Amino acid sequence: MSKRDYYEVLGVDRSASDSEIKKAYRKLAIKFHPDKNPGNKEAEDQFKEAAEAYEVLSNPDKKARYDRFGHAGMGGGAGGFGGGQGMNMEDIFSQFGDIFGGAFGGGFGGGFGGGGGGPRRSARVKGSNLRIKVKLDLEEISNGVTKKIKLNKLVNNPDATFSTCSTCAGTGQVTRVTNTILGQMQTASTCPTCHGTGKQINNRGKGGDSNGQIRKEVLETIEIPAGVEEGMQLSLRGKGNEGPYEGVPGDLIIVVEEKPHPELHREGTNLYFDLDVSFPEVALGATKEIPTVSGKAKINIQAGTQAGKILRLRGKGLPDINGYGRGDLLVHVNVWTPTKLSREEKKMMEDLKEAEHFQPTGDKKDSSFFNRMREFFHS
Repeated sequence: MSKRDYYEVLGVDRSASDSEIKKAYRKLAIKFHPDKNPGNKEAEDQFKEAAEAYEVLSNPDKKARYDRFGHAGMGGGAGGFGGGQGMNMEDIFSQFGDIFGGAFGGGFGGGFGGGGGGPRRSARVKGSNLRIKVKLDLEEISNGVTKKIKLNKLVNNPDATFSTCSTCAGTGQVTRVTNTILGQMQTASTCPTCHGTGKQINNRGKGGDSNGQIRKEVLETIEIPAGVEEGMQLSLRGKGNEGPYEGVPGDLIIVVEEKPHPELHREGTNLYFDLDVSFPEVALGATKEIPTVSGKAKINIQAGTQAGKILRLRGKGLPDINGYGRGDLLVHVNVWTPTKLSREEKKMMEDLKEAEHFQPTGDKKDSSFFNRMREFFHS
């Protein structure tokens, strides 16, 4: 199941102030507090979800990263809580305990725990999300990239006009009073006319749809951070379709597609390259040119290098999207065997075949594949 938007979790707009975010979290935390909902697993999950959202949105750095890249910008987790999975209640109370004040431990005081309150605000309709695919090569993934893209999105028609809903008087809800044996019961529900927006459309304007919106081509600038991977989704807040009835804009979901490199193979942050060398080159030593994400580089092949050896170029891989350094470029040495030999070349090989230094030594340390891999991963 995909994560819910943190703003949606707290029920606030993206433009909400710090105090509004704090107030919204306090309201939810008290509503779903374990002391108020003993043994209720669903309430406990919602309590943790609200804490996770507040932990990110109350931190300016994390909030800025989340606003740009969504959940992907949080490294798959949410702040310090690891995405809300297995959150410790003690951690929540130790970090945000001051939020609750005296509401717990001495009863649900301070006016909390009740279901009353003032008049409800009309709902702001959120625009739908847009989804696009962006193809990136390894160099763009290595450095991060800014791209300009054209979007065909829904925007509010400037010629459309609205008025206050006559059914709910702009509150977005209707109240019904029912007589029961216990007396009158009052219930509130979403207005069936305006669907909670508190507004009615008077004039769609030229080319407008039933919501007073039109299609428009918009040029957007998007920033993609270094280290993204195939299939990763980045969410740009407020860059999707505009919300009808002056609502909240949706998000732009960017799906990363990675262009295959002609020579390099990617595994996480590491890059791999198969280097073909001749027998004289590994026997005598040589300097070879290899590709990297930033161009060409030269690498020294020491005399006596065995076939299958893996050479590590530290820091020549790709960056970690969460800022944990860069991977390595791993070069696998393949000794190329000729398939055709001239008469003179065959004679040379016959002579070398019996030469002392061309006989296998029997030392398995150099030739064992498993030893080479063990040596590599422990280096």
